[in-house]
Amino acid sequence: MVLVSFFKISTGYLKTGSVNLQQTSLLLKKLPFLGKPLIIILFVSFLLWLLPTFFKSFLRVSFFEFQAPAWTAISYLNSFQDFWSLRSRSKTELIKAGQDLARLNAAYELRNQQHEALEAEVSRLEKLLKLPSLPEYRFEVARVIRRDLNSWWHQILIRKGKNYGLRENAGVVYSGGVVGRIKEVHQFTSVVELVSSPTFRVAAQLDGDNRPVTYYGSVNKILTIPQGYIKDVQPDVLTNDLTPRRIITTPFGHIFPEGLIIGHVRILSPSNDGLFQIGQVELSKELLSLKEVTILIPIINEESLNK
Repeated sequence: MVLVSFFKISTGYLKTGSVNLQQTSLLLKKLPFLGKPLIIILFVSFLLWLLPTFFKSFLRVSFFEFQAPAWTAISYLNSFQDFWSLRSRSKTELIKAGQDLARLNAAYELRNQQHEALEAEVSRLEKLLKLPSLPEYRFEVARVIRRDLNSWWHQILIRKGKNYGLRENAGVVYSGGVVGRIKEVHQFTSVVELVSSPTFRVAAQLDGDNRPVTYYGSVNKILTIPQGYIKDVQPDVLTNDLTPRRIITTPFGHIFPEGLIIGHVRILSPSNDGLFQIGQVELSKELLSLKEVTILIPIINEESLNK
């Protein structure tokens, strides 16, 4: 308003050639006060820049914890909505779904028996050969509650945190293979760094070849099929575009058990140094629509921490 008045008076001065000098001097005195908000913002920004790193991290975590209950409440409301939408299904659909579940349970029961027999055989061989036991994990299922478009292929937010004993760098999987690893753990939520993130890196191997390679995430566009790439592949390894080879986890990374699927590679090409090969890895399109994930928590670490 002060600026408008000043411009009006200036226009009148040009038209009439006369203006009240007292009014002009009052307006000139008020004009510096218009810059006060900008000065305050700059001053506060400068103070925040001078704050120690610990205090900045504390403010960021506090703000995150303040937002987390709202995100969690929205997730519970969505689950409640899905529950009532399923209740509206007809009895015929429910009977058919029950029959499908019964078949799956029977197949899983058979696999469970085979798994127990294999575990007993592995345990017998470990004792016979005096080998160290393979790492065991506790499985914690968590619901995905948030996924920002700006970081779609970088991270997701899940509905469990320190209240369920989650820890940083724990592996995260789903039915199709690797999802990523825990990046940040808060009281009731956790941030998962996705396998497609450019900052994700893990030891891997090609299926059927126990020589280790290195998997890296890559820059991916929003809502597209994710990709990554592998390095340090031996020059004698061959691939076929028609039958891509699986990239699986290796126990050398100390995050995932051996054999979990990361993706598939079709073509390998020589690296810049000519000593190894590199290749682009196609990740699963199911990563686009994750709703639930499973966190792998090493049991050995839990026992040592409790002691």
